[in-house]
Amino acid sequence: MDPVMLSRVQFAANISFHILFPSLTIALGWVLLFFKLRYNSTSDPAWMRAYFTWVKVFALSFAIGIVTGITMSFQFGTNWPIFMQRVGNIAGPLLAYEVLTAFFLEAVFLGIMLFGFRRVSNKVHTAATVLVAFGTTLSAFWILALDSWMQTPIGFEIRDGVAHATSWWQVVFNPSFIYRLVHMLLASGLTVAFFIAGLSALRYLAGDRSDAMWKAMRTGVYLAAVLIPLQIFAGDQHGLNTLEYQPQKVAAMEANWETRANVPLILFALPDEATRQNRFEVSIPGGASLILRHSANGVVQGLNEFGDNHPPVAPVFWAFRIMVGTAIIMLIVSWVAAWNLWRRGKMPRWLAIILVPMTLSGWLATLAGWYTTEIGRQPWLVTGVLRTAEAVGPVPAEHVALTLILYTLLYIVLIVAYLGTLVHLSLRAAKEGDESPLPGVLDRPLSQPAHDTE
Repeated sequence: MDPVMLSRVQFAANISFHILFPSLTIALGWVLLFFKLRYNSTSDPAWMRAYFTWVKVFALSFAIGIVTGITMSFQFGTNWPIFMQRVGNIAGPLLAYEVLTAFFLEAVFLGIMLFGFRRVSNKVHTAATVLVAFGTTLSAFWILALDSWMQTPIGFEIRDGVAHATSWWQVVFNPSFIYRLVHMLLASGLTVAFFIAGLSALRYLAGDRSDAMWKAMRTGVYLAAVLIPLQIFAGDQHGLNTLEYQPQKVAAMEANWETRANVPLILFALPDEATRQNRFEVSIPGGASLILRHSANGVVQGLNEFGDNHPPVAPVFWAFRIMVGTAIIMLIVSWVAAWNLWRRGKMPRWLAIILVPMTLSGWLATLAGWYTTEIGRQPWLVTGVLRTAEAVGPVPAEHVALTLILYTLLYIVLIVAYLGTLVHLSLRAAKEGDESPLPGVLDRPLSQPAHDTE
Protein backbone atom coordinates (compact mmCIF):
# COMPACT_ATOMS: atom_id res chain seq x y z
CA MET A 1 0.00 0.00 0.00
CA ASP A 2 1.24 3.48 -0.92
CA PRO A 3 1.19 5.74 2.20
CA VAL A 4 1.06 8.86 0.03
CA MET A 5 -2.06 7.73 -1.82
CA LEU A 6 -3.67 6.44 1.38
CA SER A 7 -2.99 9.74 3.13
CA ARG A 8 -4.47 11.61 0.18
CA VAL A 9 -7.57 9.41 0.20
CA GLN A 10 -7.94 9.82 3.96
CA PHE A 11 -7.70 13.60 3.77
CA ALA A 12 -10.09 13.59 0.82
CA ALA A 13 -12.58 11.54 2.83
CA ASN A 14 -12.33 13.96 5.75
CA ILE A 15 -12.63 17.11 3.70
CA SER A 16 -15.41 15.65 1.54
CA PHE A 17 -17.50 15.01 4.64
CA HIS A 18 -16.53 18.30 6.28
CA ILE A 19 -17.32 20.52 3.30
CA LEU A 20 -20.92 19.32 3.21
CA PHE A 21 -21.72 21.33 6.32
CA PRO A 22 -19.98 24.66 5.67
CA SER A 23 -21.55 24.56 2.20
CA LEU A 24 -24.87 24.77 4.05
CA THR A 25 -24.07 27.16 6.89
CA ILE A 26 -22.29 29.77 4.76
CA ALA A 27 -25.49 30.73 2.94
CA LEU A 28 -28.09 29.45 5.41
CA GLY A 29 -27.14 32.21 7.85
CA TRP A 30 -28.15 34.80 5.25
CA VAL A 31 -31.39 32.97 4.46
CA LEU A 32 -32.23 33.00 8.17
CA LEU A 33 -31.56 36.72 8.19
CA PHE A 34 -33.94 37.08 5.24
CA PHE A 35 -36.64 35.18 7.16
CA LYS A 36 -36.09 37.42 10.18
CA LEU A 37 -36.18 40.67 8.21
CA ARG A 38 -39.34 39.57 6.43
CA TYR A 39 -40.97 38.95 9.79
CA ASN A 40 -39.80 42.33 11.07
CA SER A 41 -41.35 44.09 8.07
CA THR A 42 -44.61 42.12 7.82
CA SER A 43 -45.25 40.74 11.36
CA ASP A 44 -46.35 37.53 9.63
CA PRO A 45 -45.58 34.72 12.12
CA ALA A 46 -45.08 32.23 9.27
CA TRP A 47 -41.70 33.81 8.57
CA MET A 48 -40.57 33.21 12.15
CA ARG A 49 -41.87 29.67 12.09
CA ALA A 50 -39.71 29.06 9.03
CA TYR A 51 -36.83 30.73 10.87
CA PHE A 52 -37.14 28.46 13.91
CA THR A 53 -37.28 25.33 11.76
CA TRP A 54 -34.18 26.19 9.74
CA VAL A 55 -32.12 27.58 12.60
CA LYS A 56 -32.20 24.02 14.00
CA VAL A 57 -30.73 22.77 10.72
CA PHE A 58 -28.10 25.52 10.91
CA ALA A 59 -27.12 24.60 14.47
CA LEU A 60 -26.86 20.88 13.69
CA SER A 61 -24.80 21.54 10.55
CA PHE A 62 -22.56 24.00 12.38
CA ALA A 63 -21.84 21.50 15.16
CA ILE A 64 -20.90 18.66 12.80
CA GLY A 65 -18.83 21.03 10.68
CA ILE A 66 -16.80 22.09 13.72
CA VAL A 67 -16.06 18.51 14.78
CA THR A 68 -14.99 17.41 11.30
CA GLY A 69 -12.88 20.54 10.89
CA ILE A 70 -10.93 19.65 14.02
CA THR A 71 -10.31 16.17 12.59
CA MET A 72 -8.78 17.71 9.48
CA SER A 73 -6.49 19.95 11.51
CA PHE A 74 -5.11 16.90 13.30
CA GLN A 75 -4.11 15.42 9.97
CA PHE A 76 -1.81 18.35 9.23
CA GLY A 77 0.32 17.11 12.12
CA THR A 78 -0.06 13.36 11.66
CA ASN A 79 -0.17 12.81 7.90
CA TRP A 80 1.23 16.03 6.43
CA PRO A 81 3.83 17.48 8.86
CA ILE A 82 6.13 18.68 6.07
CA PHE A 83 3.34 20.91 4.80
CA MET A 84 3.30 22.89 8.05
CA GLN A 85 7.09 22.88 8.28
CA ARG A 86 7.47 24.34 4.79
CA VAL A 87 4.49 26.70 4.52
CA GLY A 88 3.17 26.90 8.07
CA ASN A 89 4.27 30.54 8.33
CA ILE A 90 1.54 31.31 5.82
CA ALA A 91 -1.04 28.57 6.43
CA GLY A 92 -0.95 28.92 10.23
CA PRO A 93 -1.93 32.61 10.44
CA LEU A 94 -4.70 32.24 7.86
CA LEU A 95 -6.21 29.32 9.77
CA ALA A 96 -5.85 31.26 13.02
CA TYR A 97 -7.60 34.30 11.53
CA GLU A 98 -10.52 32.05 10.60
CA VAL A 99 -10.86 30.83 14.18
CA LEU A 100 -10.36 34.20 15.85
CA THR A 101 -12.54 36.33 13.59
CA ALA A 102 -15.21 33.92 12.36
CA PHE A 103 -15.62 30.84 14.54
CA PHE A 104 -15.96 32.74 17.84
CA LEU A 105 -18.42 35.14 16.21
CA GLU A 106 -20.63 32.31 15.00
CA ALA A 107 -20.39 30.24 18.18
CA VAL A 108 -21.28 33.10 20.54
CA PHE A 109 -24.19 34.63 18.69
CA LEU A 110 -25.69 31.34 17.52
CA GLY A 111 -26.73 30.82 21.13
CA ILE A 112 -28.78 34.01 21.00
CA MET A 113 -30.40 32.91 17.75
CA LEU A 114 -31.37 29.57 19.29
CA PHE A 115 -32.22 30.45 22.88
CA GLY A 116 -32.41 34.23 23.19
CA PHE A 117 -35.69 34.90 21.42
CA ARG A 118 -37.62 35.51 24.66
CA ARG A 119 -34.65 36.90 26.55
CA VAL A 120 -33.45 39.76 24.37
CA SER A 121 -35.09 42.45 22.29
CA ASN A 122 -35.99 41.89 18.67
CA LYS A 123 -33.16 44.22 17.60
CA VAL A 124 -30.58 42.19 19.52
CA HIS A 125 -31.95 38.93 18.12
CA THR A 126 -31.79 40.34 14.59
CA ALA A 127 -28.27 41.67 15.20
CA ALA A 128 -27.19 38.21 16.38
CA THR A 129 -28.49 36.74 13.12
CA VAL A 130 -26.57 39.37 11.14
CA LEU A 131 -23.34 38.61 12.99
CA VAL A 132 -23.67 34.84 12.56
CA ALA A 133 -24.35 35.24 8.84
CA PHE A 134 -21.37 37.56 8.51
CA GLY A 135 -19.23 35.12 10.49
CA THR A 136 -19.98 32.23 8.14
CA THR A 137 -18.90 34.31 5.15
CA LEU A 138 -15.79 35.51 6.97
CA SER A 139 -14.89 31.90 7.71
CA ALA A 140 -15.18 31.05 4.01
CA PHE A 141 -13.03 34.09 3.21
CA TRP A 142 -10.03 32.90 5.24
CA ILE A 143 -10.24 29.23 4.30
CA LEU A 144 -10.53 30.01 0.60
CA ALA A 145 -7.70 32.53 0.87
CA LEU A 146 -5.43 29.70 2.02
CA ASP A 147 -6.68 27.20 -0.55
CA SER A 148 -6.37 29.76 -3.35
CA TRP A 149 -2.85 30.64 -2.27
CA MET A 150 -1.96 26.93 -2.46
CA GLN A 151 -3.31 26.95 -6.03
CA THR A 152 -1.75 30.24 -7.19
CA PRO A 153 0.89 31.24 -4.61
CA ILE A 154 2.38 34.76 -4.62
CA GLY A 155 3.50 37.28 -2.00
CA PHE A 156 6.17 35.08 -0.39
CA GLU A 157 9.81 34.10 -0.54
CA ILE A 158 11.65 30.88 0.30
CA ARG A 159 14.35 31.12 2.94
CA ASP A 160 16.16 27.94 3.98
CA GLY A 161 13.41 25.88 2.36
CA VAL A 162 10.64 27.62 4.32
CA ALA A 163 8.02 30.00 2.88
CA HIS A 164 7.83 33.46 4.45
CA ALA A 165 5.20 36.04 3.54
CA THR A 166 6.50 39.24 1.96
CA SER A 167 3.05 40.72 1.30
CA TRP A 168 -0.01 39.49 3.16
CA TRP A 169 -2.17 41.46 0.76
CA GLN A 170 -0.80 39.41 -2.14
CA VAL A 171 -1.03 36.18 -0.14
CA VAL A 172 -4.71 36.71 0.60
CA PHE A 173 -5.75 38.35 -2.67
CA ASN A 174 -3.79 35.97 -4.88
CA PRO A 175 -4.74 35.64 -8.56
CA SER A 176 -7.45 32.97 -8.10
CA PHE A 177 -8.92 34.05 -4.74
CA ILE A 178 -11.81 36.28 -5.80
CA TYR A 179 -12.95 33.82 -8.48
CA ARG A 180 -12.84 30.89 -6.05
CA LEU A 181 -14.57 32.87 -3.26
CA VAL A 182 -17.45 33.99 -5.48
CA HIS A 183 -17.80 30.50 -6.94
CA MET A 184 -17.97 28.94 -3.46
CA LEU A 185 -20.41 31.52 -2.05
CA LEU A 186 -22.75 30.93 -4.97
CA ALA A 187 -22.34 27.17 -4.57
CA SER A 188 -23.36 27.48 -0.93
CA GLY A 189 -26.36 29.58 -1.91
CA LEU A 190 -27.47 26.93 -4.38
CA THR A 191 -26.90 24.14 -1.87
CA VAL A 192 -29.11 25.88 0.67
CA ALA A 193 -31.72 26.82 -1.93
CA PHE A 194 -32.21 23.23 -3.03
CA PHE A 195 -32.11 21.97 0.56
CA ILE A 196 -34.93 24.31 1.51
CA ALA A 197 -36.91 23.65 -1.68
CA GLY A 198 -36.42 19.88 -1.47
CA LEU A 199 -37.34 19.46 2.20
CA SER A 200 -40.29 21.83 1.73
CA ALA A 201 -41.40 19.65 -1.19
CA LEU A 202 -41.20 16.64 1.13
CA ARG A 203 -43.52 18.44 3.55
CA TYR A 204 -45.83 19.31 0.67
CA LEU A 205 -46.02 15.66 -0.39
CA ALA A 206 -46.80 14.76 3.24
CA GLY A 207 -49.85 17.02 3.09
CA ASP A 208 -48.46 20.24 4.56
CA ARG A 209 -50.05 23.39 3.11
CA SER A 210 -49.00 25.82 5.85
CA ASP A 211 -47.89 29.38 5.15
CA ALA A 212 -44.47 28.63 6.65
CA MET A 213 -43.94 25.75 4.23
CA TRP A 214 -44.99 27.84 1.22
CA LYS A 215 -42.75 30.75 2.23
CA ALA A 216 -39.76 28.47 2.69
CA MET A 217 -40.42 26.67 -0.61
CA ARG A 218 -40.76 29.89 -2.57
CA THR A 219 -37.59 31.23 -0.98
CA GLY A 220 -35.64 28.11 -1.94
CA VAL A 221 -36.99 27.86 -5.49
CA TYR A 222 -36.63 31.55 -6.35
CA LEU A 223 -33.17 31.72 -4.80
CA ALA A 224 -32.04 28.72 -6.86
CA ALA A 225 -33.52 30.18 -10.05
CA VAL A 226 -31.66 33.46 -9.54
CA LEU A 227 -28.32 32.01 -8.44
CA ILE A 228 -27.81 29.23 -10.99
CA PRO A 229 -27.25 31.51 -14.04
CA LEU A 230 -24.94 33.65 -11.91
CA GLN A 231 -23.04 30.53 -10.92
CA ILE A 232 -22.69 29.41 -14.52
CA PHE A 233 -21.25 32.82 -15.43
CA ALA A 234 -18.96 32.85 -12.37
CA GLY A 235 -17.80 29.33 -13.19
CA ASP A 236 -16.90 30.39 -16.71
CA GLN A 237 -14.85 33.31 -15.40
CA HIS A 238 -13.16 31.04 -12.86
CA GLY A 239 -12.32 28.63 -15.68
CA LEU A 240 -10.69 31.41 -17.70
CA ASN A 241 -8.62 32.39 -14.67
CA THR A 242 -7.60 28.75 -14.22
CA LEU A 243 -6.61 28.56 -17.88
CA GLU A 244 -4.24 31.49 -17.33
CA TYR A 245 -2.60 30.27 -14.13
CA GLN A 246 -3.10 26.48 -14.16
CA PRO A 247 -3.41 25.46 -17.82
CA GLN A 248 -2.57 21.84 -17.03
CA LYS A 249 -5.70 21.62 -14.86
CA VAL A 250 -7.90 22.89 -17.69
CA ALA A 251 -6.22 20.46 -20.10
CA ALA A 252 -7.15 17.62 -17.75
CA MET A 253 -10.70 18.95 -17.38
CA GLU A 254 -11.07 18.83 -21.15
CA ALA A 255 -8.95 15.68 -21.68
CA ASN A 256 -7.04 17.70 -24.27
CA TRP A 257 -3.73 16.00 -25.05
CA GLU A 258 -2.31 18.15 -27.86
CA THR A 259 -1.73 21.91 -27.99
CA ARG A 260 -3.83 22.98 -30.95
CA ALA A 261 -6.55 25.21 -32.32
CA ASN A 262 -10.16 24.16 -32.84
CA VAL A 263 -10.14 21.98 -29.69
CA PRO A 264 -13.39 19.99 -29.46
CA LEU A 265 -15.71 20.09 -26.46
CA ILE A 266 -15.75 16.49 -25.29
CA LEU A 267 -19.11 15.34 -24.02
CA PHE A 268 -18.06 11.76 -23.32
CA ALA A 269 -14.76 9.90 -23.43
CA LEU A 270 -12.61 7.44 -21.56
CA PRO A 271 -9.24 9.21 -21.14
CA ASP A 272 -6.35 6.77 -21.40
CA GLU A 273 -3.15 8.12 -19.84
CA ALA A 274 -1.11 5.10 -20.95
CA THR A 275 -1.68 5.83 -24.63
CA ARG A 276 -2.39 9.56 -24.05
CA GLN A 277 -5.58 9.57 -26.04
CA ASN A 278 -9.34 9.37 -25.53
CA ARG A 279 -11.38 6.27 -26.28
CA PHE A 280 -15.05 6.36 -27.36
CA GLU A 281 -14.92 10.12 -27.71
CA VAL A 282 -18.12 12.06 -28.40
CA SER A 283 -17.42 15.75 -28.94
CA ILE A 284 -18.51 19.05 -30.47
CA PRO A 285 -15.89 20.36 -32.93
CA GLY A 286 -14.28 23.62 -31.79
CA GLY A 287 -16.44 23.77 -28.67
CA ALA A 288 -13.65 23.92 -26.09
CA SER A 289 -11.74 26.56 -28.02
CA LEU A 290 -14.91 28.61 -28.32
CA ILE A 291 -15.56 28.46 -24.55
CA LEU A 292 -11.97 28.94 -23.42
CA ARG A 293 -10.69 31.34 -26.09
CA HIS A 294 -14.01 32.72 -27.34
CA SER A 295 -12.99 31.64 -30.83
CA ALA A 296 -13.32 28.27 -32.50
CA ASN A 297 -9.78 28.76 -33.80
CA GLY A 298 -8.36 29.56 -30.36
CA VAL A 299 -5.24 27.61 -29.34
CA VAL A 300 -5.44 25.68 -26.05
CA GLN A 301 -2.47 24.00 -24.38
CA GLY A 302 -2.56 20.22 -24.20
CA LEU A 303 -1.41 17.77 -21.55
CA ASN A 304 1.54 16.52 -23.61
CA GLU A 305 3.13 19.93 -23.20
CA PHE A 306 3.50 19.35 -19.45
CA GLY A 307 5.07 15.87 -19.57
CA ASP A 308 4.17 14.03 -16.37
CA ASN A 309 3.70 17.28 -14.46
CA HIS A 310 -0.08 17.30 -14.72
CA PRO A 311 -2.98 15.93 -12.65
CA PRO A 312 -4.58 12.51 -13.18
CA VAL A 313 -6.86 13.07 -16.13
CA ALA A 314 -9.86 10.77 -15.64
CA PRO A 315 -10.88 11.96 -12.13
CA VAL A 316 -10.63 15.62 -13.09
CA PHE A 317 -12.37 15.06 -16.43
CA TRP A 318 -15.35 13.25 -14.87
CA ALA A 319 -15.63 15.42 -11.76
CA PHE A 320 -15.87 18.50 -13.97
CA ARG A 321 -18.62 16.94 -16.09
CA ILE A 322 -20.60 15.87 -13.04
CA MET A 323 -20.42 19.44 -11.75
CA VAL A 324 -21.52 20.97 -15.06
CA GLY A 325 -24.22 18.35 -15.65
CA THR A 326 -25.65 18.92 -12.17
CA ALA A 327 -25.67 22.67 -12.78
CA ILE A 328 -27.68 22.21 -16.00
CA ILE A 329 -30.23 20.04 -14.16
CA MET A 330 -30.40 22.67 -11.41
CA LEU A 331 -31.12 25.34 -13.99
CA ILE A 332 -33.95 23.40 -15.62
CA VAL A 333 -35.61 22.25 -12.39
CA SER A 334 -35.38 25.60 -10.60
CA TRP A 335 -36.76 27.57 -13.56
CA VAL A 336 -39.62 25.14 -14.11
CA ALA A 337 -40.46 25.25 -10.40
CA ALA A 338 -40.18 29.04 -10.27
CA TRP A 339 -42.47 29.40 -13.29
CA ASN A 340 -45.10 27.15 -11.69
CA LEU A 341 -45.00 29.03 -8.39
CA TRP A 342 -45.03 32.45 -10.03
CA ARG A 343 -47.53 31.94 -12.84
CA ARG A 344 -49.74 29.22 -11.40
CA GLY A 345 -49.23 29.79 -7.70
CA LYS A 346 -48.93 26.06 -7.02
CA MET A 347 -46.53 23.14 -7.09
CA PRO A 348 -47.49 20.14 -9.26
CA ARG A 349 -47.08 16.86 -7.46
CA TRP A 350 -44.72 15.49 -10.12
CA LEU A 351 -42.46 18.52 -9.72
CA ALA A 352 -42.45 18.19 -5.93
CA ILE A 353 -41.36 14.58 -6.36
CA ILE A 354 -38.43 15.76 -8.51
CA LEU A 355 -37.47 18.44 -5.99
CA VAL A 356 -37.06 15.92 -3.14
CA PRO A 357 -33.95 14.15 -4.55
CA MET A 358 -32.73 17.55 -5.78
CA THR A 359 -32.28 18.38 -2.09
CA LEU A 360 -28.76 16.93 -2.33
CA SER A 361 -27.90 18.32 -5.76
CA GLY A 362 -25.93 21.20 -4.27
CA TRP A 363 -23.80 18.77 -2.31
CA LEU A 364 -23.14 16.72 -5.44
CA ALA A 365 -22.09 19.76 -7.47
CA THR A 366 -19.94 21.14 -4.63
CA LEU A 367 -18.07 17.87 -4.14
CA ALA A 368 -17.54 17.47 -7.89
CA GLY A 369 -16.23 21.02 -8.12
CA TRP A 370 -14.00 20.52 -5.11
CA TYR A 371 -12.52 17.35 -6.61
CA THR A 372 -11.92 19.18 -9.87
CA THR A 373 -10.06 21.93 -8.03
CA GLU A 374 -8.04 19.84 -5.60
CA ILE A 375 -7.18 16.82 -7.74
CA GLY A 376 -6.49 19.25 -10.57
CA ARG A 377 -3.69 20.80 -8.49
CA GLN A 378 -1.72 17.55 -8.38
CA PRO A 379 1.12 16.65 -8.27
CA TRP A 380 1.54 19.83 -6.23
CA LEU A 381 0.33 20.51 -2.71
CA VAL A 382 1.41 24.13 -3.12
CA THR A 383 1.79 24.82 -6.83
CA GLY A 384 5.45 25.17 -7.79
CA VAL A 385 6.56 25.12 -4.13
CA LEU A 386 5.79 21.77 -2.50
CA ARG A 387 4.87 18.46 -4.11
CA THR A 388 2.30 16.25 -2.42
CA ALA A 389 4.70 13.30 -2.20
CA GLU A 390 7.24 15.49 -0.37
CA ALA A 391 4.79 16.55 2.36
CA VAL A 392 3.57 13.20 3.66
CA GLY A 393 4.68 12.10 7.12
CA PRO A 394 6.31 8.83 8.22
CA VAL A 395 3.06 7.17 9.29
CA PRO A 396 3.00 3.47 8.24
CA ALA A 397 0.55 2.68 5.44
CA GLU A 398 -1.34 0.13 7.50
CA HIS A 399 -2.01 2.74 10.21
CA VAL A 400 -3.36 5.19 7.63
CA ALA A 401 -5.54 2.44 6.15
CA LEU A 402 -6.97 1.55 9.56
CA THR A 403 -7.87 5.12 10.44
CA LEU A 404 -9.30 5.63 6.93
CA ILE A 405 -11.66 2.69 7.45
CA LEU A 406 -12.69 3.97 10.88
CA TYR A 407 -13.26 7.50 9.61
CA THR A 408 -15.32 6.23 6.70
CA LEU A 409 -17.54 4.06 8.88
CA LEU A 410 -18.07 6.90 11.33
CA TYR A 411 -18.91 9.34 8.55
CA ILE A 412 -21.44 6.94 7.03
CA VAL A 413 -23.19 6.65 10.40
CA LEU A 414 -23.14 10.43 10.90
CA ILE A 415 -24.48 11.31 7.46
CA VAL A 416 -27.30 8.77 7.74
CA ALA A 417 -28.18 10.14 11.18
CA TYR A 418 -27.97 13.74 9.93
CA LEU A 419 -30.20 13.19 6.91
CA GLY A 420 -32.57 11.06 8.98
CA THR A 421 -32.88 13.91 11.47
CA LEU A 422 -33.70 16.40 8.71
CA VAL A 423 -36.36 14.10 7.25
CA HIS A 424 -37.80 13.58 10.73
CA LEU A 425 -37.92 17.33 11.38
CA SER A 426 -39.59 17.94 8.02
CA LEU A 427 -42.24 15.24 8.40
CA ARG A 428 -42.91 16.27 11.97
CA ALA A 429 -43.36 19.89 10.90
CA ALA A 430 -45.68 18.72 8.11
CA LYS A 431 -47.81 16.87 10.64
CA GLU A 432 -47.67 19.15 13.69
CA GLY A 433 -46.60 22.49 12.25
CA ASP A 434 -43.37 24.43 12.73
CA GLU A 435 -42.52 24.76 16.38
CA SER A 436 -42.29 28.16 18.03
CA PRO A 437 -39.69 28.52 20.79
CA LEU A 438 -42.52 28.56 23.35
CA PRO A 439 -46.29 28.26 22.98
CA GLY A 440 -47.86 31.55 22.03
CA VAL A 441 -44.55 33.34 21.60
CA LEU A 442 -45.46 34.52 18.13
CA ASP A 443 -48.67 36.10 19.37
CA ARG A 444 -46.71 39.00 20.84
CA PRO A 445 -44.87 41.76 18.92
CA LEU A 446 -41.12 41.49 18.81
CA SER A 447 -40.48 45.18 19.26
CA GLN A 448 -39.98 44.70 23.01
CA PRO A 449 -38.05 42.13 25.04
CA ALA A 450 -40.10 39.16 26.15
CA HIS A 451 -39.94 40.07 29.84
CA ASP A 452 -41.75 43.32 29.09
CA THR A 453 -44.91 41.36 28.22
CA GLU A 454 -44.85 38.99 31.16
